[in-house]
Amino acid sequence: MTAATLLRVSAEGVATALVLTVQARTGHAATAGYLQTAMTLPYVISGPMIGNALDRLPQPRRLAVPLALAYAAATGLLLTMAGGSPLVLALTVAAVIGCTEPIVVALTGLLPRFVPADRLSRAYGLEASSYNVAAIVGPGLAAGVASFAGGRYAGAAVVACAVAGVCALPLLPFAGPDAEPAPSTREPAPSAHEPAPASAVAAEAGRVAETGKGALAERDIGEVTEDTRSGLGDVILGGLLVLARGRVLRAVTVATTLAWLGFGGVAVTAVLLAQHVGAPASAGGRLLVAMAVGSLLGSLASSRWLTPRHAEPVLVGGLVAFGAALASLAAAPSAGWAMAAFCAAGLAEGPVFAATLMLRQRESPPDRLGQVNTTGGSLKIGASALGAALTAACADAVGPVGIVLAIAGLQFAGAGAGWFLLRPR
Repeated sequence: MTAATLLRVSAEGVATALVLTVQARTGHAATAGYLQTAMTLPYVISGPMIGNALDRLPQPRRLAVPLALAYAAATGLLLTMAGGSPLVLALTVAAVIGCTEPIVVALTGLLPRFVPADRLSRAYGLEASSYNVAAIVGPGLAAGVASFAGGRYAGAAVVACAVAGVCALPLLPFAGPDAEPAPSTREPAPSAHEPAPASAVAAEAGRVAETGKGALAERDIGEVTEDTRSGLGDVILGGLLVLARGRVLRAVTVATTLAWLGFGGVAVTAVLLAQHVGAPASAGGRLLVAMAVGSLLGSLASSRWLTPRHAEPVLVGGLVAFGAALASLAAAPSAGWAMAAFCAAGLAEGPVFAATLMLRQRESPPDRLGQVNTTGGSLKIGASALGAALTAACADAVGPVGIVLAIAGLQFAGAGAGWFLLRPR
């Protein structure tokens, strides 16, 4: 948790630090959207490949540590170059980040190796809270450094967290892919139509055997042999096929990808909105911190009360609430109002993320979990990259109010698509 959270603090803070750095050096914050796109678009290919490798390597540390080290180095170099070097060079360094940063997400797929199956529901709630803590601390560090030392140095603390995470990562006693966290992973899943004891409901999220809904998902995609999983096409597309052929996974993927098409513009929009309501640009980082605080509270509540049986309606309802909170920003008269709206949006987003992790765990074939996590995450990040580019291109034309309404509309679109695809056949 410590190693992963430190790396996530850096990953969550990079976007804010990048916007503030570019704003300080060029006076045009929207330009950072192009760097965000280059930083996240390679995720679509690199994410599934890294997830597949971690699923199969007997010693994942040999891959995780070099990738994390390369990510930290590239992040430091990008924040040094952004706004002061030719754009093509900065875009190249940003692409290196996109090739290595998926390790931050891929660590989630290793949880079943450390946590007994009957405690995975709580573990995934806490895992979601790790991302939320990072989303609070990362933008907060960038905004805080920018306030005291100037926007040019906004990324210093973010890079320091990445280095600390790299130092902590080798201490993890990585288990091999055949490790069994507890005998309870072989228990059958309760029927979806009958009440189940609390321990069985919790175990449903951690199903890693060929029983329950994981087995149903595997039967949906057909038998997968070791030989067919060795090709490059399967490494890249294997997780995508699982996501496409399972009804619940397909619905979750479409809904969250649409939502993140809008979410990709939030970092830039927060800075523009702060200026729109008369606050300094650095207040945009505080708005992102407010959203992250709400997400943390929502994730902690999810770790206590959310069960896999209710994950689908929580996912759809959370996206609706998230969109409504963002839409209210169009009428924000002050920074205080905007901060409250961002916090409310985070309260809705936290359970959505926890529900997403639970549903992926519940529906994925056991030997595809890491690949499914990184493939689903890569699709979201790819959509986020496109959203960041669209925000940069349209910011001057439609203004912050138009952008935030478009982002809210995409949350509603994601909720509608998820509801439609989740309907029983």
